[in-house]
Amino acid sequence: MHPHPSGVRTQTARRRGLSKAPARATLYVRLYSSPRAGGRAVREPVYVLGGSQTDFARNWSKDSDNALYEMLEEAVAGCLDATGVAPEKVETAHVANFGAELFAAQAHLGAMVPMLQPSWSSLPTSRHEAACASGSTAVLAAMAEIEAGRYDLALVAGLELMRNVHSEQAARHLGSAAWTREETGDDVLPWPGLFDRIAGEVERRHGLDRTHLTRIAEINRANARRNPLAQTRAWTNDAAQFGDDEVVNPVVAGRIRKSDCGRITDGAAVVLLASRRFAEQWARRRSAPQAGVIRGWGHRTAPLPLAAKLALSADGGYLFPNVRQAITDAYRRAGIDGPRELDVIETHDCFTVNEYVALEHFGLTEPGRAWEAVEDGRIEFGGSLPVNPSGGLIGAGHPVGATGVRMLLDAHRQVTGTAGGYQVDGARTAATLNIGGSCSTAVSFVVGAAE
Repeated sequence: MHPHPSGVRTQTARRRGLSKAPARATLYVRLYSSPRAGGRAVREPVYVLGGSQTDFARNWSKDSDNALYEMLEEAVAGCLDATGVAPEKVETAHVANFGAELFAAQAHLGAMVPMLQPSWSSLPTSRHEAACASGSTAVLAAMAEIEAGRYDLALVAGLELMRNVHSEQAARHLGSAAWTREETGDDVLPWPGLFDRIAGEVERRHGLDRTHLTRIAEINRANARRNPLAQTRAWTNDAAQFGDDEVVNPVVAGRIRKSDCGRITDGAAVVLLASRRFAEQWARRRSAPQAGVIRGWGHRTAPLPLAAKLALSADGGYLFPNVRQAITDAYRRAGIDGPRELDVIETHDCFTVNEYVALEHFGLTEPGRAWEAVEDGRIEFGGSLPVNPSGGLIGAGHPVGATGVRMLLDAHRQVTGTAGGYQVDGARTAATLNIGGSCSTAVSFVVGAAE
């Protein structure tokens, strides 16, 4: 089955000769009456009108005394400009942020939004935190308000300031998203250590060849060079940076080398989400309507400690069942069978092993065989299912609270053909995966082109 109301098959489906889309009436029932968890129906789709992000290479604290506010201001202004939406049309706002209290001694970020526009002086706002999945949970909250009929237009912003402190202090702040009572201790770099444990578990269960992790890093860094807002777009990518040279590419923790790690990043991303009624009115006013639609979503949360999560999958199968459930929930709600109906994926690669594990959780391979998707080239930019054409977290950057919003924005750009130099040819259906902590919070979206 195919999710597009227009009946147009995805690029992947065309290549593989899949059957044509079902009738429009059947699609209406599937898209607008799909069962929720708990049996309730989704009555209306939620549209992505567009958005904006800041330059993830910028170090905001170097030239700004009020960096959090100013990066939010810039991204919101860019979003309104990109979509052509008047500020007074925005009815609600959701802000995603992980650690402003730790990095900038600033809380209550939702109240920054009413400072941006005179018409927003009493705008209802909320702030959301779910570690690195904060952005996606903010999107879910905004979607729920639109689906419930409370509002027709919601602004979702994600932002993070992290380069204003020493890298070791930043790492300790980020470590607060782990089970701090047991998992972080005196470790200066908690997250490389925890993801080395994940790599070790993959190796124990299935075997792990380091060359596959290296290839993931190479692909994402190469992709980032096409992205004008990526943190590493101007970096050199010589072989030594991905090799075993202890000076150029030192071991950070166990199996994790420098090239395997995402970077400390400043940045913000903003999208506008709309009801069908607003999206249709918006499209009529534009000469070239470019909207995406969130066709499916999944959200699952597992226990905070890594050991507790690994115990849940001790009998085999997928390493993180909650991650697999979030993805398959998104597939089910979108009415698609799996990755064979996708054209592009934006996934969470805070470390290369996280993308490696995600490949099998998306269903590209059977559990324990993610290496196949790396070796056969399908995840490369010109492959049959490109992964992280933006550069991902390793290449594009990872301002924690902004990442989930940035992923949704990039999915929208891909399916509307507006991704510029990193556009995947013919992309019509995209999926995202945003995780928080050591894969505790998992949120996935399936985004399609609105016809």
